[in-house]
Amino acid sequence: MAGKSKGGKNKGKAQGAGQSVSAEPEVPVADGAEVINPENGEVCDPPAAEGGVADAEKTDGDAPVAAQPGKKPTEGELHLYPVPVRTQSGEKLELQLSPGDSVIDVKQFLLDAPETCFYTCYDLILHSKDGSTHQLEDYNEISEIADITSGGCSLEMVAGIYDERSIRSHLRRVRELLSLSSLHVSLSTSLALQQESAQGKSAGSEKTVIQELDGLNFMEDSAGALTNLLASAPAEIKCVESIVFSSFNPPPSYRRLHGDLIYIDVVTLEGNKYCITGSSKSFYVNCSDGSILDPKPTKQSLEASTLVGLLQKISAKFKKGFREVLDRRASAHPFENVQSLLPVTSWLGAHPVTEHRRDAARAEESVVLSYGTELIGMQRDWNEELQSCREFPHGNPQERILRGRALYKVTCDFVDAAVKGAVGVINRCIPPINPTDPECFHMYVHNNIFFSFAVDSDYEHIPKDWKPDCQNGATRSTKVSSSGVEAKRDMNHSESTEVSNSISDNSSDASAEAQIADSEQATYASANNDLKGTKAYQEADISGLYNLAMAIIDYRGHRVVAQSIIPGILQGDKSDSLLYGSVDNGKKISWNESFHSKVVEAAKRLHLKEHVVLDGSGNPVKLAATVECKGIVGSDDRHYILDLMRVTPRDSNYMGQEHRFCVLRPELVASFVEAESTKQSTRQKVPDASEESGDQVASTSDAKASSVEGDDKSEESSAPTLEENSNSNAEILFNPNVFTEYKLAGSPEEIAADEELVKRAGTYLLEIVIPKFVQDLCSLDISPMDGQTLTDALHLHGINVRYLGKIAGMIKHLPHLWDLFSAEIIVRSAKHVIKEILRQSADHDIGPAIAHFLNCFVGKVSGASTKGSHGNAQSKTQKGHESSQTQKSTKGQKLNNTAASRKGLSTYSHLKSDGIWSNIKEFAKSKYQFEVPDDARLSAKRVSVLRNLCQKVGITIAARKYNLDASTPFEALDILNLQPVVKHSVPTCTDAKNLMEAGKVRMAEGTLNEAYALFSEAFSLLQQITGPMHKDAANCCRYLAMVLYHAGDTAGAIVQQHRELIINERCLGLDHPDTAHSYGNMALFYHGLNQTELALRHMSRTLLLLSLASGPDHPDVAATLINVAMMYQDASNMNTALRYLQEALMKNERLLGPDHVQTAVCYHALAIAFSCMSLYKLSIQHEKKTYDILAKQLGENDSRTKDSENWLNTFKHREEQVNAQKQKGQGTNASDNAINFLKANPALLQAMKAAAIQSGDGSANVNRSLNAAVVGEGVPRLRGVDERAARATAEARKKAAARGLNVRNGPGSNSASDELAHILKVINSVAAASSTSATANAQQSASEGQATNGPAQNGNASEAKAADTNGPSVKSTGNTPVGLGTTLELKKQKSKQKS
Repeated sequence: MAGKSKGGKNKGKAQGAGQSVSAEPEVPVADGAEVINPENGEVCDPPAAEGGVADAEKTDGDAPVAAQPGKKPTEGELHLYPVPVRTQSGEKLELQLSPGDSVIDVKQFLLDAPETCFYTCYDLILHSKDGSTHQLEDYNEISEIADITSGGCSLEMVAGIYDERSIRSHLRRVRELLSLSSLHVSLSTSLALQQESAQGKSAGSEKTVIQELDGLNFMEDSAGALTNLLASAPAEIKCVESIVFSSFNPPPSYRRLHGDLIYIDVVTLEGNKYCITGSSKSFYVNCSDGSILDPKPTKQSLEASTLVGLLQKISAKFKKGFREVLDRRASAHPFENVQSLLPVTSWLGAHPVTEHRRDAARAEESVVLSYGTELIGMQRDWNEELQSCREFPHGNPQERILRGRALYKVTCDFVDAAVKGAVGVINRCIPPINPTDPECFHMYVHNNIFFSFAVDSDYEHIPKDWKPDCQNGATRSTKVSSSGVEAKRDMNHSESTEVSNSISDNSSDASAEAQIADSEQATYASANNDLKGTKAYQEADISGLYNLAMAIIDYRGHRVVAQSIIPGILQGDKSDSLLYGSVDNGKKISWNESFHSKVVEAAKRLHLKEHVVLDGSGNPVKLAATVECKGIVGSDDRHYILDLMRVTPRDSNYMGQEHRFCVLRPELVASFVEAESTKQSTRQKVPDASEESGDQVASTSDAKASSVEGDDKSEESSAPTLEENSNSNAEILFNPNVFTEYKLAGSPEEIAADEELVKRAGTYLLEIVIPKFVQDLCSLDISPMDGQTLTDALHLHGINVRYLGKIAGMIKHLPHLWDLFSAEIIVRSAKHVIKEILRQSADHDIGPAIAHFLNCFVGKVSGASTKGSHGNAQSKTQKGHESSQTQKSTKGQKLNNTAASRKGLSTYSHLKSDGIWSNIKEFAKSKYQFEVPDDARLSAKRVSVLRNLCQKVGITIAARKYNLDASTPFEALDILNLQPVVKHSVPTCTDAKNLMEAGKVRMAEGTLNEAYALFSEAFSLLQQITGPMHKDAANCCRYLAMVLYHAGDTAGAIVQQHRELIINERCLGLDHPDTAHSYGNMALFYHGLNQTELALRHMSRTLLLLSLASGPDHPDVAATLINVAMMYQDASNMNTALRYLQEALMKNERLLGPDHVQTAVCYHALAIAFSCMSLYKLSIQHEKKTYDILAKQLGENDSRTKDSENWLNTFKHREEQVNAQKQKGQGTNASDNAINFLKANPALLQAMKAAAIQSGDGSANVNRSLNAAVVGEGVPRLRGVDERAARATAEARKKAAARGLNVRNGPGSNSASDELAHILKVINSVAAASSTSATANAQQSASEGQATNGPAQNGNASEAKAADTNGPSVKSTGNTPVGLGTTLELKKQKSKQKS
C-alpha cells in the first residue's frame, strides 16, 4: 500500500519540532516521491517536504548531508501523486496515491485519516480531468480507470446504502475508535516527549540523570525489574456512557420494509438516553421511550449518515471527547496505531490487576461471536481463498506485490481463526465429527478448518519398558513402525482424514480399528516436520501443486493441528482421489504421470532425488518424494500434496525406530549442497553470486566458509534458496526414503551411494557445522541472549534443537553459554512435564496447577502427604504414564467425569520439587543426552529462566517482584492467563529479502547511496505486502538507520531506528533481545546529537531488558556497560564512568577469561578514561594489558595490536609532557585539561574502539559483539546474517586457526578488581581536586591534543587534523562503515567544518 494521507496537518504532532525526529514518521532524507511512500496509509501528518526535513535540520545541522543516500532513484520505486478527496460532510483532504493502488487501498487510507476514519459505508466517485465521472469498484486499480499522473483528478465520497452486515461493522468501528486500547505507545516515544517538555529545565537535569542511573545494583536484581517492564496503560478518554444494541432488536418485519436494520441504545455523558434507529440510509433518534418501540424520528430531526456524526449532534461532551481521542491517536507514531496481524503474547501482565468494569458492548460481542467464526452464513472457505491467491499471476513486481499481499492476509486470517477454533476444541466447546470413534481419534471441523490432536510422544519415551495400553477400544503403543504412524496420522490429519476415506468409508468400522491397532497418533515431531515440509513446498511454489494452510496450536498441554479442508474430501467415497503416494505404508503406492511431473519439479528445488521404491507386492514405483506423502485430487480438480513429514532426509546421527522423525533441517541441506558444489567446482560461484543479488561475492572455497554462506542463505528461505545450484549439481540430490523401512529398488551400489550421501550430510553437520557454530559462539560472532535467539541461531545454521546437549558439552568453559544452553534444555524438559500436568488438570484447577508447578520448579516444595509424594516421585515414570495414557486418549474430554477430576486434583497437589526435577533430568537425558548438573536448581532461580518457560508454555504471570529464593514464590493469583502458542506457515517475502541482502553487500562496500536505495525499496515492498508490523520491516528500518548514520544524518537515523523499535516491541515482544538492542541503538544515536540525558534513559531501558532476557551475566551486557560509561565520560562524570567500566571488565574477565579480546577492549577503555583524568601511569598500565592480550590473540602484526602500541606510546609521551609541566609548576592544570578535553570530545570512546579493535579492512570479527552492541549490526543480533560477517569470519577463521584462539576462564579476575578498587580511590581524590577549575582550560586542552599528534586527539577542535594522523582506524572508515567508532569521528568532522 503505497499511498499516504496528507490530511490533518492542522493537527500537528504532539512532539513539536524540537524532538520530532524521534516520532516523526517521515524520513527526512530524499526527494519527496521516493521516501514518502511506505506509510501503509497511516496519517503521517506533515508530509516530508513540509515537516520532516525542516525538523531534522532544526535538530541537527547535518540534515543536508543526509539527503545524499536517497538521491539515486531505484527502478521499480513507486511515485505518488496528490489526489484531492471530498468527504461526505464536505471537508476536503488530499491523498498521495500511486497508480497501482487499488480502490481497497484508497479506502484503507481514508479509514486511517482522522477526518474520515468513521466513514465505513460509502461509494467512491472519481472525477477525471476531462469531466467524466466513474464509480469505483473495490478491486479496481486506479490506473485502470483514469490516469492520475497528469493531475486534475479528484475523488468524492458518496454515502452508500447500509445492509445488516455493514451496519454492524460500522458500529464495531465506532467502538474501536472510541477505545484507545488498540494504541500501543512505545516507551521511547514517551521518553522523547518527556524530554521535550522538560527541555526548559535542562540546566539541572544532568545531575538527576546521573543519580538515577548511578547504581549498577538493578542489574543484579532482575526480579525487581519485572515491575518496570510494562508501561502503565494509557488513560481512556470517555466520550459516551454506553452504546449497546437495544433490546428492541431485531426490527419487526413491518419496520424492515421501511429500511430499519438495527436499534441502538445510547447514554451520553450528559446523562441523556436515546434510542437510535440504524436504517439503510442513515442513523436517527427515534421517539421510543420505555418499553414500547416508537419508530418515528424525533421532532428536531436529528439524523446523520454515520453514528459518530449523529452523536456529535446530540452530545457536546461526545464531540469534545472524540476530538481528544483523534488528537491522541494523531500524536502517536503512525506505527503505534497499526494493528499487528500476528500479535505477540506477553508473559507478564499488569500488577495489580486492573479493575474489570461493566461494558455491555464487550459482553455482547463475546456472547454473539462463537469460536473464531464470523457472522452466521459468513464462514470463509479458507482453502479456496488460499489456492485462488496462489493462482494470481506473479510475472512482474506489481503482480508479485498483489499476490504476496493477498497470500499474507489470508494466511494471517487463517492462523487467527485456527487459534480461536483450537481453543474451542480443547475447551470442549466444539463437537467432533466422528463422535462414535474412540475419543483419542476425534476430529473436528469448525469454520471450514479441520482440527486434530497430536500427542507428545517424547514424554512417553522416558520409560522404555512402557507396554501398550488399551483404552476406549483403541490399542496404542509407543513402539511402532513409522509406517504405523503415518497410517495413523491418516486418521489424524485432515489431509489424511480425507484420505482415510480411501481405506474405509467410515473410520469407525473394524478395518480402521485394525489399521490403528499398532500405531500411535501423529506426534509433536511429525506435526513440526509436516509444517516445515509444507513451508518448503510453499516456497518452492510449483504451479499446479497445492498445499493446505496449516497451523499448530499448543494450549493447555494439548497440541492441535489445524488445516484447511480439501474440497469434497469429507463427502462421499473418495477412493479414487489418491493419485500419488501411499496411505498404507507402502503396501499399495499410487502413481500418476501429471502429478509426478509436478513433484519432480518441486523435488529439484528441494534437493530430492527421483528414485524407485517397491510396493508391498514388489512392483517398482518411481517417486520423487517420500512414500508416505499423499497426492490427492480435490473436487476442485486441484492437485494437493500432503503429509510432508520428511521433505529432508533422515538424520544419520539419530538412527533407529525411536528417532524415525529425526530429519535434517532444510537450512543444513542447502548449506551442505553449497559446500559440496564448492568443492566440485568454483565456477558455480559466479552464477550463484549474481543470482543472489551478489551476496556471495567474497566467498572462499573451503568447506567452512561455504557453510557460512549456507547460513546467510538460509535466512532467506531455507530450501529453495539454492535451487539454481541444484540444476547444475544434479548429483547432489538426496533420496528421502533411505534409512526407512520402505524397500528401495535399484542396484545395491546406487542405494549404498544414496545412503552414503545422507551419512555425509550427517557427518558434515557433526564435524563442520557444529564445531564452526561453537567457534562463532566463543568468538562472539554469534551471541544469542535467550532461549528464542538461541533456537533461531541453531536453526539458521541448520542445527536441530536435539543437538543442544552435544553443543552444551563443547562450551563448558564459557559460563554465560553454559548457563544459556543448560537453562534452555531444562526449560524444554520442564515444558513437557508441565504440559502433562495441564492435560490432567480440570478447568477449575489450571491456575493453581501452574502456580504449584512453578513453585516446585523454582522453589522448594515438599509433598503434603508422604504416601502421595512417594507415589509421585516415580509416578511420572510408571503410574503417571498410565494416567497420561488415559489422558491422551481422552484428550481432555473425560475430565467431565468425577474420577478424572479427582485424579486431576491429585496430579498436581502431590507433586513436589524433587519429583519434578527428577523428571526434568530424565527427560533431558533421554531427549538431549544431557546430564543436568546438580546445581541446576539454583540456576533455575533466575528471571530469564522463568521468562523462557512462561513464553514456551504460554503462561502470563503478574509483573510483581517475586522472591525466587522463597520455598513457594508464586500464588495461584499470580497466574493471570494461559495463552495458545502457535506455529504457522505464513509466507515470507523473498523479493524484499533479496533486496536486503544486496543492500548489506553495498553497505559493506561503503556505497551508501545504493544501499539506501535498496533498503528503501525492500521496506516499500514489505510495507505493501505485510504492512509495517513485520520483523523483516524492522530489519529494513535498522539497516536504513545504519546507512543514514554512516552518511552523517543522525536525525534521519533516529527516525528509522524509532520505527524499528516500535515494530520490534509489537512483533517480537517488549523484552525481546532485539528490542533491547533497538533501545541501545536509539541511545547511541541520541548521544550523537548530544542528547545525553535521553540517551542514558534509553540505555537504562536496554540494561533492564537485557537483564530480563539473559540475566546480568552476558558479554552483551558488558558491552552495553561500556557504552553507558562512554556517555557518562562525555558528561564528565568520571566516577560513574569508571564504575561502569570496572563492572564491564569484571564481567568480561569472569565470562570470557582474562585473555579474551573483549577483555582487552575493557582495559583499553579504562586506559582512555585514566588518560582523560591525566592519570597516565594507570593509562600505560592498562594499555600494556590491552597490548599483551591483543598480541597474544591476534599476533603482533595485526593492525589492532599496532594501534594499541601507538596508544601506549602516546600515553608515555603525554606522561613525559605532564612531568615536564609539573616541574614548571603547572601540574594541576593537566587534569583540568583532561576533563575539559573529555567534555569537548563525545567521540572519544568510540574512536578508541575503532583504533584499538577495528582492523584496517573493517573485518574485526572478534570485536563484532561490541560493534553490534553499539549499532546492532552484524551477526550477533541474529536478525539476518550480515554479509560482511561471512567475509570477515572467513578471514578471521584463518587467522584464528593459525594461532589457535585461546579462550579460557582464568584466575586473574580478583586481583584486577582489587586493583581497580584501589584505582577508584585515587581517581576520586584526583577528580575532587581537579573539578575546582574544570572550566578554565578547554582551549589549552584542545591545542594540547593537536600538539601531541598521536591517536588520542579526537577533541572536536582537532577532528579535521585527526583524519590525517590517526592511521588505520580512520582509513577503515573510508571504505567500510563497520562500527560506530570511526563514523562518529567523520560525523563530528563534518559538523565542525560546517560550524
